[in-house]
Amino acid sequence: RLKPEVVFAPAIRYAEEGFPLTHRGAAFFAEHRGRLAGAAADLFCPGGEVPRPGTILAHKTLAATLRRLAAEGPDPLYHGDLGKRVCGAVQAAGGWLTPEDLAAFRVAWGDPVGSTFRGDEVVSVPPPAAGTQVLETLNILEGFDLKALGHNSADALHLLIEAVKLAMADRIAYQALPDPPTAGLVTKGYAAAQRARIDPKRAAVCMGERHSAEIPPGAALAGDPYEYHREHTTHLSVVDAEGNAASITQTLGSPFGSGLIAGDTGILLNNLLMWNDLDPRSPNFLAPHRAVETRMAPVQVFRSGRVLVALGTPGSYGIPQTTPQMLLNLLEYGMNIQEAIEAPRIRVYRDRAVDAETRITAEVRAALTARGHVIRDLPDWSWVVGGGQGVWVDPVCGVMAGGADPRRDGYAMGW
Repeated sequence: RLKPEVVFAPAIRYAEEGFPLTHRGAAFFAEHRGRLAGAAADLFCPGGEVPRPGTILAHKTLAATLRRLAAEGPDPLYHGDLGKRVCGAVQAAGGWLTPEDLAAFRVAWGDPVGSTFRGDEVVSVPPPAAGTQVLETLNILEGFDLKALGHNSADALHLLIEAVKLAMADRIAYQALPDPPTAGLVTKGYAAAQRARIDPKRAAVCMGERHSAEIPPGAALAGDPYEYHREHTTHLSVVDAEGNAASITQTLGSPFGSGLIAGDTGILLNNLLMWNDLDPRSPNFLAPHRAVETRMAPVQVFRSGRVLVALGTPGSYGIPQTTPQMLLNLLEYGMNIQEAIEAPRIRVYRDRAVDAETRITAEVRAALTARGHVIRDLPDWSWVVGGGQGVWVDPVCGVMAGGADPRRDGYAMGW
């Protein structure tokens, strides 16, 4: 219901007047400044020096662009001179974007994909985003009494890791297809068939986080959901006084996106094409006018028709692994929103490799190793397993609680 000038006002103010760089932000700049070129390098690392924490960063050319979009709408970008200037900068840098490409773009509103967990309704974003991996993982694990096994016990983590492998293989196989078997992927019957593939005592071989032409011997391949089919990133979660909820994940594709600011527009271009595959056998093969496959998977949970949770995380291919862990902490283990976000996490990779924060006990990590998992120790708090941000709405009294992840920049606030 808000007018564009109201919605854009904070972003315009921060771009015009600047904002202080955090300690974590300064470390991020230092690590990735090599990606910056031209105006982007001059803006973010003037004189080749990484700005220190507390430095006020302003971006006045972007402020002018945002002010114009707020006043005139999207036409200057998709059909006017602003878009032509963006395309000119891309082509000058060796790229292919044309004004015709921008003019042909259409926003598509997709229906959310949903399932249930212990009676609560869980909804997320449909393909080409990764919500189905989150839902399939939860559906597989719903058939186990994880609470009785104990949070982050060797038995519970083994089942989680194996469920992730199966759901991840399905994401790779189906998510980027023009007509993915979404309904089949999130049914309880398919989850039961997938659950039966898990060996409770031995780690399966994982295909990895993305398509590969070389499949490891004995890898857990994608299942067959068609039998059940009938029809560098930021996250924020918001719930307002009326009970409306928003879970938003936004990405540039990699640190600083492409590292290129488009001419005098102030627009920093993303780098999402790096997540496409060049192997023509991949469903995510790079081709013109294709929807961009992403790992983003913001979620919301409803109980008795009312918002219970709005939640999400950055983390690249780890997003659809981190999200179900946070949801299990809330819905299975009864943690509050901050506990659920802070609890130690794992991330599953190709073959039998698993990253694990070392707050998971050495005894548990040793027990997982005995089952065939190749455990790689992360620090106690690692950005590798995401940076969750979420809101919990008490189902009895309606009081809201926010949670923010100390692994990355983030905070909870209310007003």
